[in-house]
Amino acid sequence: MVTSEERMKILKMINDGKISAEEGSQLLTALSQRSEKPKKTPGRTLKGQMLRVRVTDMSSGRTKVNVNVPMKLVDAGLNIAAQFTPEMEGAQMMEAVKEALAENMQGKIVDVIDEEDQEHVEIFIE
Repeated sequence: MVTSEERMKILKMINDGKISAEEGSQLLTALSQRSEKPKKTPGRTLKGQMLRVRVTDMSSGRTKVNVNVPMKLVDAGLNIAAQFTPEMEGAQMMEAVKEALAENMQGKIVDVIDEEDQEHVEIFIE
């Protein structure tokens, strides 16, 4: 919303001949649009969200890893985990997680089957 003070300044500039009525109208429109823009919010809503990692042994069907991490700790955790996943697949998985976080995704964000180790890795944001 354009404040009355801003509106008066524009009307005075029109009255004084500093700008045309059309230019004044454009200024008022620009000011109105500026104030209508939503306020910036963080890229993700962290409150109550969890990053869940589940690794299942494909041959037995048993869960080998089931970890829930609060979103507030995920950035630090990813930086630490990146040091322990030098393999290409691990690095790709970390990038997929970082990308999903940046885009504020929900649900399953990674679903990988490691045929060599017979493991199924799933990562969720809930």
